[in-house]
Amino acid sequence: MNRRLALLLMIGVFLLFNVWTLYTYITSRFPGANDFFLRYQGARSYLLDGLNPYSREATDRVEIGLYGHVAEPGQYPGDFVYPFYTIFLVAPLARLPYAVASAIWMVLLGTFVVVSFWLVADEFAWRPPAWLLTLGLIWSLILYPSARGLFLGQPGTLVACLELITLWALCKGRDSLAGVVLAISTLKPSMGYLLVPFLLLWALSARRWRFIGSFAVLFVVMVGVSFLLLPSWLSDWLAQVARYPSYTEIESPVWVITSYYLPFLGRAGEVVIDAVLVGLMLWAWYRVLIRRDQRMFDWTVALTLTVTHLVTPRTATPHFVVFSFVYVFYFRQIMRMDRQRGALIVTAIMAVMLVILWGLFLSTVSNRFEHPIMYLPLPIGSLLLLWFTRRMWWHAAGAAA
Repeated sequence: MNRRLALLLMIGVFLLFNVWTLYTYITSRFPGANDFFLRYQGARSYLLDGLNPYSREATDRVEIGLYGHVAEPGQYPGDFVYPFYTIFLVAPLARLPYAVASAIWMVLLGTFVVVSFWLVADEFAWRPPAWLLTLGLIWSLILYPSARGLFLGQPGTLVACLELITLWALCKGRDSLAGVVLAISTLKPSMGYLLVPFLLLWALSARRWRFIGSFAVLFVVMVGVSFLLLPSWLSDWLAQVARYPSYTEIESPVWVITSYYLPFLGRAGEVVIDAVLVGLMLWAWYRVLIRRDQRMFDWTVALTLTVTHLVTPRTATPHFVVFSFVYVFYFRQIMRMDRQRGALIVTAIMAVMLVILWGLFLSTVSNRFEHPIMYLPLPIGSLLLLWFTRRMWWHAAGAAA
């Protein structure tokens, strides 16, 4: 117990030091994390001034904070866009000066990225040498999707980590924790609209009642309290969601392919590709949920995550943190073949991924905006790996069982 307490104190001091460092040298001098600012200012407007976070007045406050004036044509509007219960998560930071709040938020995101990577390694029983695990934790933090998520203060990075933590908790039989974490992850529904129903249907077929119950209770409480505090929140939120596509330039990776690289396919081609991908996913669901082929569970989860980020009308590269569920599996498989040589191969793969993703970004970035090509490597690579090595996933699961 004393060792645990000492360890917790050391971690706490380390995190506080990181907050102080970020605040002192970055956030107090160079305000950023704009994606977080939209939610921070919306929550602040509601909690301190009683404003509807979806109202024009609250949006104006966000835009003035970002640009010094109300957004002009071509500038990103200050819409809240998230479900009202997002305020419950942001509330502890909303009363703090933004420089302090954003420093805390960035450290929180970084912590979740590292912890979720470590938990995925534990879930797949990947036991690398200490030096490689340490390297992997650092790598998970500086890889392009997570680093960009930290820079933007992207809540989607947190949601991706919460989904990974949910999967770890289910694997370890911590169903109540899994249900609570999954419910919180719904603060960005576009990231879990396929994963959440799949996991709930699987839990129903597997009689994992604690998982279903804890998810349902917390989700109902969050939604119910939201209606009590702001009865119009659902319609207000949906109105902002409806206008969201009007000011976003990049849609799904499939859209990027059919719009930039294979434009002759057009909208019809995009719909066909989306249908094929969703059909493949539903076939996998059928095998797990109806045929009860539990060997396919992890592969189906990975496929569901991949299809989600391929076809969703609007995704973002910080969401791709969730693909650690895919590549950690392959790290484990490589090291099972040859532990010593495998560690070197995994290290090389990490280095190559860093160079390719950051090199691609730096060579294509224009006026600080990422090129649509950044939406392709991880989800497309994941899809190809999952399909051509599907039996590896199934056999690995069978051996573990």
